[in-house]
Amino acid sequence: MSLITLFSAPKPFTDPHIATIQRNAIKSWTLLPDVQVLLIGNETGMAEVAKELGIKYLPNVKCSESGTPLISSMFQLARSNSNSDLLCIINADMILMSTFLDAARRSHFQRYKFVLLSQRWDLDVTQPLNFSAGWETRLRSTIHGQGQLHRPAGSDFFLFPRTCYTDVPDFTIGRAGWDNWMIYKARQEKWPVIDCTPSVMIVHQNHDYRHLLGGKSHYTHPETNENIRLAGGQAAIRYTILDSTHHLVDGKLVRPAFSSLRFWRCVELFLRRIFVFLPETTVEDIVRPKRWAKRFKKLFR
Repeated sequence: MSLITLFSAPKPFTDPHIATIQRNAIKSWTLLPDVQVLLIGNETGMAEVAKELGIKYLPNVKCSESGTPLISSMFQLARSNSNSDLLCIINADMILMSTFLDAARRSHFQRYKFVLLSQRWDLDVTQPLNFSAGWETRLRSTIHGQGQLHRPAGSDFFLFPRTCYTDVPDFTIGRAGWDNWMIYKARQEKWPVIDCTPSVMIVHQNHDYRHLLGGKSHYTHPETNENIRLAGGQAAIRYTILDSTHHLVDGKLVRPAFSSLRFWRCVELFLRRIFVFLPETTVEDIVRPKRWAKRFKKLFR
């Protein structure tokens, strides 16, 4: 029995760049010991990649009317096709290294229920990675020279004990909102939300949005609006990594250090609870001075 089951719903392997970065990511997962990998969906090329890498392929996922896999079905398939103590839903463009496994083990040892997440490092990758000996050291060196730490918004993986998230709405994968709900749900259930950014380097391979209608970001996709509705509205989907309750530092769980970002985030959540009648943008203008300044300049142009 593996400690962790990673499950993902990759995009079609038809676009050469998308195919390359997805192969890079999935290959990195298979190199982790004590890990099972599940590829979920019926996209072009997925069965062939699963066979090539010797991993399990689950095509019979429930989908939205437009054919996008439902996260509720993905969770159900992951549970029924694994016996792992820990489950992890992950985007298929994310490269994992050995520190990820260590963070999962240490979090699992210290807490019965939790969700583990982190900020990502963005990197331009256009070629297949060389996974020969020392590949992690070489990749870290490249990231330090060329990569950029993404802001604490948007999450690309969630690792949790299989006893958590047993009832997930019918969100569509690859659209906005569901990842914020994962954090919101954990906070509502009082599970520790563990940010392992200080201990783990998770690599996101940059890409465009040619796979979506008009090449526009998923934030403008109609299924994003449905995700927001299922999440319970804007209040739930405003949760980000800044709302973590713990950091994983040197193998130990510690409370996040005070910062101006976290302070204003607490103020924002407080105002949203008190002034529920105010538009979302009004609260954001109050607690985000840069945004307010931009709006102020527009008024007096």
